Amino acid sequence: MTKGTRVVRKEIREKRKTEESGTKEVRVGREVSYSKDYERKSRYSKDAKFEKQPVSTRENGFNRNKSSKREDEKPQEAPIREDLIMGRNSVIEALKSDRTIECLYLASGDTEGSVKVIISLAREKKIVIKEVDRKKLDSMCGEGNHQGVVAIVTPFNYCQISEMLEFAKEKGEEPFIIVLDEIEDPHNLGSIIRTAELSGAHGIIIPKRRNVGITPTVYKCAVGAIEHMKIAKVTNINATIDILKEKGIWIYGADIEGTEFSHQVDFNGPCAIVVGSEGRGISKLTVKKCDKLVKIPMVGKINSLNASVAGAIMMYEVLKGRLVK
Repeated sequence: MTKGTRVVRKEIREKRKTEESGTKEVRVGREVSYSKDYERKSRYSKDAKFEKQPVSTRENGFNRNKSSKREDEKPQEAPIREDLIMGRNSVIEALKSDRTIECLYLASGDTEGSVKVIISLAREKKIVIKEVDRKKLDSMCGEGNHQGVVAIVTPFNYCQISEMLEFAKEKGEEPFIIVLDEIEDPHNLGSIIRTAELSGAHGIIIPKRRNVGITPTVYKCAVGAIEHMKIAKVTNINATIDILKEKGIWIYGADIEGTEFSHQVDFNGPCAIVVGSEGRGISKLTVKKCDKLVKIPMVGKINSLNASVAGAIMMYEVLKGRLVK
């Protein structure tokens, strides 16, 4: 009898003794329970029950690293389109202007109300009209409210500062310019453009960096005012302010640290109003470029205004002074 045979027989005897006594047998590396009621079942039998086994540490680490990579990966943002106008009023104003419209998309079955006016104007200008599913318009506009109407136009044509000054000269008025310093919210920019057009401003200057451009949301919030407003995009706001000063234009900055209230300032004559960003206000270097800082009266507990609201108050102070004059 070999040594291996003796070991096997010894294990069989120990197993029989354990089954008879119904006790536990502890072996090195694992714990096995034997009892009289225990019935061994095949792993493939219908009655077999399995518990979810914990994943090994190595696999856990792999999955953890994989998930962390996925969390770190940010989805790529879709490029902002400047060739798209959405919203009924905005599209109507674009159709009435000299803007080149390449194509007009309408939601299928939506031909009531102002849509009839849009269709009529588009047919007069022989613009291609396409009826598409509303989901198609949703994908084109993202989160914007298109109201079932989207127009594809040529990208917005920014003007030069000299064109704004020439426009003021043609109207026989003193130049009135709005300078925006890092306005990043398209809703604020759209509202400022709308107010600027209503208050008689001759143009708006925005920086190329850290400032929202003429996007579909800006079109929507401006409600067509973009078609009647000259907008310049410049590389350096401070250098542009120096150019305006050379033209004899006074620079007024809307700032809480101003020395005078807006209703106390005489805005007659050539002027430019500087409006800062939503959170930071006017940058320090631009503040130094201003000829005068003007503050808006506030009596409440909150010490700041929305950028578009602050700009609107300043613009109407200018308009009020010119109307009284």
